[in-house]
Amino acid sequence: MSTSLAEKLREGTTKSHSMAENVSFVKSFLGGVVDKKSYRKLVANLYFVYIAIEEQMLFNKDHKCIKPIYFSELNRKISLEEDLNYYYGSNWKNEICASEATQIYVKRIQEIGMNQPELLVAHAYTRYMGDLSGGQILKKIAQKAMNLPDDKGTYFYDFSLIQNENEFKENYRNQLNLIPVDEDQISDIIAEANIAFTLNMKMFQELNSSLIKIMLMLLVNTMSSLKINQNFKPKTNSK
Repeated sequence: MSTSLAEKLREGTTKSHSMAENVSFVKSFLGGVVDKKSYRKLVANLYFVYIAIEEQMLFNKDHKCIKPIYFSELNRKISLEEDLNYYYGSNWKNEICASEATQIYVKRIQEIGMNQPELLVAHAYTRYMGDLSGGQILKKIAQKAMNLPDDKGTYFYDFSLIQNENEFKENYRNQLNLIPVDEDQISDIIAEANIAFTLNMKMFQELNSSLIKIMLMLLVNTMSSLKINQNFKPKTNSK
């Protein structure tokens, strides 16, 4: 049995994809404005999300809807741990915690993993295909914006176990189409993919709030400095 699940997922999430790209944090990131504190918080949040996804995918790896797209080479947990060690230091496990939006995201993944495993397809598709599709571009932006060393802070974007990312994505789409689902289940998976996009946007919006606070602080500090400089401007003697 072959379906057009891959194409329907792409078409069914077009609007959500566009909305996610227009969240201020994402727009700033794509424009090359990346605050290191906000970014490392994103890495921490993603760590909790990927632990949830990868635990549930492993638990359900023999489920008829998960087995065709279970690829352990996609796993991001170890890569994220490398990045967290870079941003937070060796004590990073005691330094990070899941944000409120992240906790909601994680809970959703765990619930469907236990009750409707076929919907995990939506979360795997949304995260992993996005990582593979835009990863290298985002890696270069992050490196340049935060002045990162070539081999530090961006392991998340490196899929070292995948030799050819384009070929892998094509194979992944083919495997999606082999998942034995009916039209109702396809509709449910598409709906869940849109929920996944919304959950990601909620995480980004939290980070945007932090970024705005930082920018306001910088603005206040700049204005204060200008005022101080004006107050201490040396007077010139008139002749």
